[in-house]
Amino acid sequence: MSHVTGVREYLMDLQNRICSSLEAIDGEARFQRGEMPREGGGVSRPWVLQEGAVCEKAAVNFTHTTGNRMPPAATERRPDLTGGSYEAVSVSLIVHPRNPYAPTCHANYRFFVATPPAASANSESVWWFGGGFDLTPYYGFEEDAVHWHRVAQEACSPFGDDLHERLKKACDEYFYLPHREEPRGIGGVFFDDFSEGGFDAAFAFVRSIGDAFLLAYPPILTRRKDSPYGERERSFQLLRRGRYAEFNLLHDRGTRFGLQAATRVESVLASMPPLVAWRYDWKPEAGSDEARLLDYFLKPRDWLA
Repeated sequence: MSHVTGVREYLMDLQNRICSSLEAIDGEARFQRGEMPREGGGVSRPWVLQEGAVCEKAAVNFTHTTGNRMPPAATERRPDLTGGSYEAVSVSLIVHPRNPYAPTCHANYRFFVATPPAASANSESVWWFGGGFDLTPYYGFEEDAVHWHRVAQEACSPFGDDLHERLKKACDEYFYLPHREEPRGIGGVFFDDFSEGGFDAAFAFVRSIGDAFLLAYPPILTRRKDSPYGERERSFQLLRRGRYAEFNLLHDRGTRFGLQAATRVESVLASMPPLVAWRYDWKPEAGSDEARLLDYFLKPRDWLA
């Protein structure tokens, strides 16, 4: 079995398990399960749930992509691979809950095999993993933040004493809106160009992080999905979703890669919130729950201290 085949089988199974978990929490809503072949033997499985009782929108998409030329989003940090061919498998997911007290979440797990161009001095193929998960609350709860980061730490701990600390720092740095000078959420773990310990060890780590999502997010969603809320909370949720849209469109490398790799646009932009709002020069009331999100929760910190 090739490396790509093994990772592909795991990610397709992970897609199934995550969608089943979200359907069980939502109740009657079901994912629209699409599947379409891609050139070169790949496949796209865009699975999207819309207008659920709990999930206003959720997308859990699997993609197997091959290409003769690496997109710029994949080579900006690996210029040696410019002009080379590649094969990639990934699962990318987003959940936008209806209830403002339930946080949005994002996760991505991907595997690349890239071959430098023939004219390169080194024509051997290289591989790496990337991904992670992060949480974007609209109203902060310490219980949720501690749970989220504890699950991440426990998933990392078998693979190195300092791994969680490194990947948490990378997550805080990546999911940041420089034009707003604020984090997108409370972070999680983020990794790229990951090949530590060789393929078997790196793949075991990715499986640990992938399985951890099912331990991290469903309990939080279940705990918050029925919280009473009104127009004030809904208005703030839509405002903060605007920040989420800004990050995805302006800064996210995955979005740029998908568009550059000629992936189906509807699938790439399935991560976008269904409704957002922007209000000119809006400021939260001092001492409010909305202000506390900005002043306390959206500050990188060690939630497990």
